[in-house]
Amino acid sequence: MGHDFPKLTAEEAAELIPNGAMVGVSGFTPAGSPKAVPSALAKRARALHDAGEEFQIRLLSGASTGEACDDALAEAHAVSWRAPYLTSAPMRKLANTGRLDFIDMHLSHVAQMVAGGILGPMDVAIVEATEITREGRVYLTTAIGNSPTFLQKADRVIIELNSYHAPRIRELADVVVLPAPPNRAPILINDPLDRIGKQYAEVAPRKVVGVVHTHEPDGGRGFAPPDLVSRRIAKHVSRFLIDEIASGRIPPEFLPLQSGVGNVCNAVLAGLADSPGFPKFKVYTEVLQDAMLDLIADGSILGASTCSLTLTNEKLRFLYDHFDDFADRIVLRPQEISNSPEVARRLGIVAINTAIEVDVYGHVNSTHFYGTQIMNGLGGSGDFERNAYLSIFMCPSVAKGGRVSTIVPMCSHVDHSEHSVQVVATEHGLADLRGLAPHARARRIIDRCAHPAYRDYLRRYLESAPLGHLRHDLRRCFELHNNFLEGGVMLPDLDLKQFEEPEAAGA
Repeated sequence: MGHDFPKLTAEEAAELIPNGAMVGVSGFTPAGSPKAVPSALAKRARALHDAGEEFQIRLLSGASTGEACDDALAEAHAVSWRAPYLTSAPMRKLANTGRLDFIDMHLSHVAQMVAGGILGPMDVAIVEATEITREGRVYLTTAIGNSPTFLQKADRVIIELNSYHAPRIRELADVVVLPAPPNRAPILINDPLDRIGKQYAEVAPRKVVGVVHTHEPDGGRGFAPPDLVSRRIAKHVSRFLIDEIASGRIPPEFLPLQSGVGNVCNAVLAGLADSPGFPKFKVYTEVLQDAMLDLIADGSILGASTCSLTLTNEKLRFLYDHFDDFADRIVLRPQEISNSPEVARRLGIVAINTAIEVDVYGHVNSTHFYGTQIMNGLGGSGDFERNAYLSIFMCPSVAKGGRVSTIVPMCSHVDHSEHSVQVVATEHGLADLRGLAPHARARRIIDRCAHPAYRDYLRRYLESAPLGHLRHDLRRCFELHNNFLEGGVMLPDLDLKQFEEPEAAGA
């Protein structure tokens, strides 16, 4: 319900957003993202461009958004500046061709930068909700993201009231807005399911310029079942964590798990749940997907703290239909809390994320292909990995049918340094890098993680490089990347037939 606020069409709301405005949108992934007003804004931008007028906005969000926001606005060339994360193919194309200023950020940093005015004033916030009261209480939908901060800092606010979402979704919310430094009090979360806030965000009613009524699902996309490579990676990680518990390096009740997005991470969750004798555990993460909801439903996962319910429409409906089963087992938080380094360190999380490439010393590139082309962005991986009790990165050993090795002499871009990356896993094995000097790290990564077809090259590279604490040949460290860019394969004489069938190694 939108008590006493002007009722607008999406088109009328879009007219209130001027050229050059900084616009903050709700959501985190398609979950909780506004749907009607961004689409109308894209249509308005096209019409203005056709009339020879300029129109572009600066767009800020929690993470990625839905197609009705990022895709629609990118295809209309209606965005000049974007932060902090993207998964939209049209938006990515603009960023990689110099037509969009994309700011790749740690997701836990965004709210503080907005609150401090570092990114400039926020002109308009578009926030999806199930209800706004006349006092300014805003009950958000399937993601909290940065909405609490956007509502406080925006000059004008447009609310999309989405009746598709069950009003009871508010029962999962735990909304907190951190005060400005210095002398902040601790964030008093000692267990993933602790609640420290309110079920609603707040806005000054005078700033709300209108309410747009919608009835649309988030449209979250599912993932195909994990393939053989993903299952093998998951098997290595699961075995390793079981051994860590057996050795006493991880407590017998396990630790809260943070899991990234995608098939490999989902396979790890399933692998842990299926491991005989593995303890039931809790999750402290930023995104909850279908696979995790299933594991909560069957009791394998005791509960989850997250920022976003990134679920398919079918699975979201399942949650709403069985809400009583989940009400005290899921907590939805703002991303400056879900991704807080302080909380991650206090809980002692096990962080599991994916990489694009890993170099022989354990540096990780998780954002840029060949050092130049953005994929999605850093997301929350940096918030978690540096502050985790145990930090694990995973990737297949090869890509593009074996033409690309993901284990390389030197990463073409570094997001996570050797000082934070503790474990690397591919389908061929797992390398525990803790306590190892650089030369030992390199040998372990090559021997256990690199594809056999690339191991000889990587060993020869190390042996021929000048002596140093880290052995590198700056004339050859990007030879594999250059080979691929010039000839389409990292090793020109490589027999690609060996990659046509799944490898038996690493099973």
